[in-house]
Amino acid sequence: MRMATAYNRLPAEGNPRNTEGWALLESARRLQDAQRNGAAESVLAAVRLNWRLWTIFQASLVDPECGVPKELRGNMLSLANFIDRRSAEVIGDPLPEKLSALININLQIGGGLLATPKATAPVPAAEAPRIAVNERI
Repeated sequence: MRMATAYNRLPAEGNPRNTEGWALLESARRLQDAQRNGAAESVLAAVRLNWRLWTIFQASLVDPECGVPKELRGNMLSLANFIDRRSAEVIGDPLPEKLSALININLQIGGGLLATPKATAPVPAAEAPRIAVNERI
């Protein structure tokens, strides 16, 4: 592949959500290629790359300045812990069939990050809850 072609596939700068989604989908693609190839070297290279990516996410999620909501952060850290365990398992025994869970997680999270959030319709005034002025919220 020519270098210019590879760079054309990179996401545009300035949108971390798109960049993270792209990185997860690209990692999933490489894991799928390694799974089809079946060679231990391919499996190891793809798993190591994926593990590095998730390590970056972990570092960001444990940063005190992280703006991700606490519940989502906890869920992502739990997934990252699973990625750690599965990656170590695959590195110890690089069987292609062990990549499926990593591929599925990356596809789901990456696809979610790249999806355009649906706009929520405003609640009609007649259906909105009413709060009295002296009522505590």
